[in-house]
Amino acid sequence: MNIRTLGRHFRESGKNLSRNGWMTFASISAVTVTLLLVGVFFVIMMNLNNFASNIEKDVEIRAHLDPAASQQDIELMETEIKQMPEVDTVVFSPKEKELTNLIKDLGEDGQAFRPFEQDNPLNDVYIIKTKTPKDVIKTAKKIETFNYIQQVKYGQGYVEKLFDVVETARNIGVVLILGLLFTAMFLISNTIKITIMARRNEIEIMRLVGATNSFIRWPFFLEGMWLGVLGAVLPIILIGVSYHYFYRLAAPKIDIKFVELLPFTPFIYQISSIMLLLGALIGVWGSLMSVRKFLKI
Repeated sequence: MNIRTLGRHFRESGKNLSRNGWMTFASISAVTVTLLLVGVFFVIMMNLNNFASNIEKDVEIRAHLDPAASQQDIELMETEIKQMPEVDTVVFSPKEKELTNLIKDLGEDGQAFRPFEQDNPLNDVYIIKTKTPKDVIKTAKKIETFNYIQQVKYGQGYVEKLFDVVETARNIGVVLILGLLFTAMFLISNTIKITIMARRNEIEIMRLVGATNSFIRWPFFLEGMWLGVLGAVLPIILIGVSYHYFYRLAAPKIDIKFVELLPFTPFIYQISSIMLLLGALIGVWGSLMSVRKFLKI
């Protein structure tokens, strides 16, 4: 396809939108509402995914060492743990540091542990993080079998539930977003199908003078793309303004370790790009489905 022909297709698609003003408006409105819902779900799901990722990253294994372990035993265990394929980092925390952290975390109540600084009852600990959060359970069970490991803690009972909840929330979000996208494609497909039916005579004349199927289809594909792109503009503006306001209002007031909103930039640019791309793709796809299923050329 040469540049001249491509230019003709772009001009024809623009004319088709203006000729079918009310249908174009109805289609863009439907896409706008659908993409607005999709965008809101994206904002919510990406922030929830960020919360979940922060929680997952904080999941760690704490392997308490037997006080009878010698320095050589400790170094040997550290080497064995680091060689495990699932392990990302291993940090040795001596019992003195463990007691200091305990006193600090408990605040005023922690002062009651000050007398134990001379006769520390705590254990030396290996703090282990895995490359993938879901490997925590499997890795912890392996480390439990090591010599001189007295106890292994990783939030047993809670970690499994956490991973299940996160996985379920992500799956529900994906299903909802896909459902909304298919709705948008259906709306655009039906709109373009009506315009095709209304222009059957024009298409027949084009075929009689030798126009190829590809030549006839291209304006419809571009028309679908314009419908999707124009339908994405208003949702991008509304979501951008709303998220900016919400972020400025809520971010300073959130004081929970794992809950952190995604920064306005570059997050809003990512959302805008995704929505613009989705608008164009569902527009072209809706047009393609309409042409293939409802226009036998």
